[in-house]
This record gives sequence, C-alpha cells and structure tokens, in this order.
Amino acid sequence: MQSRKRFETIDEYINTFPQDAQRILERMRQTIRKSAPEAIEAISYGIPTFKLNGNLVHFAAFKKHIGFYPTSSGIRAFRKQLSPYKWAKGSVQFPIDKPIPFDLVREIVMFRVKENLKKNK
Repeated sequence: MQSRKRFETIDEYINTFPQDAQRILERMRQTIRKSAPEAIEAISYGIPTFKLNGNLVHFAAFKKHIGFYPTSSGIRAFRKQLSPYKWAKGSVQFPIDKPIPFDLVREIVMFRVKENLKKNK
C-alpha cells in the first residue's frame, strides 16, 4: 500500500493512503489527540505515534485493517472489549471494512495517559 519511505510527520504518512483510509486515519488521529491533548505527535517505527512520558500509542494503516498499538498493558486492560478483533500482545487489528470502535480507542488512550503519567511520579 505504501513505499518504505521515511516519514517526518503524521500528515506525510496519512497522505500516502487512498482517500477512504485517509479519513479513518485522520479520525483515529483526532480521537487520540482529544483523549491525550498533552501528547506530542511523532513518527516512531515508521508509523504515527503519540508520546507522553514515552510512547503512548501508535497506529498504522494496512490493506485490510487499521493497526492500533496501545502497548501490552493497554491490550491486557481491554482484552474483553477487544475480543471481537484480531489482537496480539501489544496490538489490535480493526478491519477497514467495518466500523472502527473510536469510543474504545478513546478509552484505551485515556487509560494509557493515566498509566504514563504515573510513570514519572
């Protein structure tokens, strides 16, 4: 879907995808931004990342899914709600042809914000 280009910004990353994927990626970005307004946007591991006292969450687009990476603690804490989706230790795949659970993404991001803010205390 995209070349192995190195991205400087999330905008650059999003703009490499077809229009329908761009809309989903932008909504994912805005959902995370609203849930973690103090977080800083970055590109890490070649994908969109939000940082707050370290990596908060990452997301990425693939041909058939949107990958969301809230670390293993984010997956563990929401394992029940994530059960309808394909998931692994630190990631979940939201099929691109089904509605993305943005409310769940918001909850997970808010959980991760609390977790990362505790780290520095």
